[in-house]
Amino acid sequence: MTNQPHSSMTKSDLVFLAERRRYRTIGSVMILMAILSVVLFARGMDPQLVSTFALKSPGLVETEIADLVLPSHLSIIVLSSVNTLLGIYQLVKSFGKRSNMVLGLSILMWVFSFMIWATAGKSTNLTGMLRLSVVQAIPLIFGALSGIMSERAGVVNIAIEGLMLISAMVGVIVSSATGNIHLGLLAALVASGLTALLHAILSIHYKVDQIISGMVINIFATGITSYIGIKFLIDFPNLNLSALYPNFAIPVLSQIPILGPIFFNQNIFFYLAFFMLVLMQFVLFRTPWGLRTRMVGEHPRAADTLGINVHRKRYVAVILSGILAGFGGAYLTLGAVGRFNRLMTAGRGYIGLAAMIFGNWKPFGALGASLIFGFSSSLESKISILQAPIPSQILGMAPYLATIIILVGVIGKVTAPAADGQPYDSEG
Repeated sequence: MTNQPHSSMTKSDLVFLAERRRYRTIGSVMILMAILSVVLFARGMDPQLVSTFALKSPGLVETEIADLVLPSHLSIIVLSSVNTLLGIYQLVKSFGKRSNMVLGLSILMWVFSFMIWATAGKSTNLTGMLRLSVVQAIPLIFGALSGIMSERAGVVNIAIEGLMLISAMVGVIVSSATGNIHLGLLAALVASGLTALLHAILSIHYKVDQIISGMVINIFATGITSYIGIKFLIDFPNLNLSALYPNFAIPVLSQIPILGPIFFNQNIFFYLAFFMLVLMQFVLFRTPWGLRTRMVGEHPRAADTLGINVHRKRYVAVILSGILAGFGGAYLTLGAVGRFNRLMTAGRGYIGLAAMIFGNWKPFGALGASLIFGFSSSLESKISILQAPIPSQILGMAPYLATIIILVGVIGKVTAPAADGQPYDSEG
């Protein structure tokens, strides 16, 4: 008898209750963050301290920009108060569909409170930190786009970590051996594309479980790159020393204060990432090819009935996914450090998948998540420089903690393509 009220509820009633519960959880989290800001950051702080954030980028922007100087204690109190008011409103009335956006704003204010606390009595370059955030996000953007391309066609591709690792190693070896960085990039893309083809053959033709196939490739990539690195690259260091793609400052735009150095003075990988982002958004959602690809990932039987070759579409999507992952891996060696280090991807392929899920399998949604992860990585670097009283191990966990929060937090329901991960038998 006690379960009768619930059994009489309609599906819409249950959805409403679940959403209301989530909204209340969001409000509670916002209030909790406000309390933590006061307890952890403001309590015991000298009210006379100020936090200085430099906004200039020497050598890039000619315009003089005054530093942003904030009273540390008062600023934290103000941000915490705003966070509290937003949390109370969320609990009482709710921001509805804008709740996720307000939660993001709340998290941003909490992070800024943390930065103010870490910078109290010191100075840091805010423009440089934002620029580092964008740079850290580049391989994540490629990883997320790689996942979107494959999974929109119905093939789960958790092999992105391995694809990036292989492309990073092949790219630097070919570039170092030939002295031609462009050949290195091409070799990286070919290697990643061929490895992705292996994943396609296993999962599409032989119908191997797609998770297992992806993990096999990740394990293989870890083993083969570690072996080559230890066996050959240590003895032949000339094969592990490549030139880097230089930064290219776009005239006029690169001189825009703050934004110029961040977005318009980067290397080719940055511009390619955003070009691919726009291109994929257009191709997937505005062209017949994209419609057919998404149909294969949603309703492969219906697509087959309409004469669409489901297997061919999936093969093409997985290979393109591999090439996109190859750009991310090549960036690590040819665009960032110029050499290959063992396990240098450091989980970026998996974080790219998390960004894909957070972005609901849409390019621009994945971009936002990639920037969040990139910011968490740059925060780790900056706080280490400021010598904040936080163990380095905790700071090193920041990007991965952000990943966990994004995946299991209160971001709401996301929906994968209906046939994602399901092998298709045309004779079935």
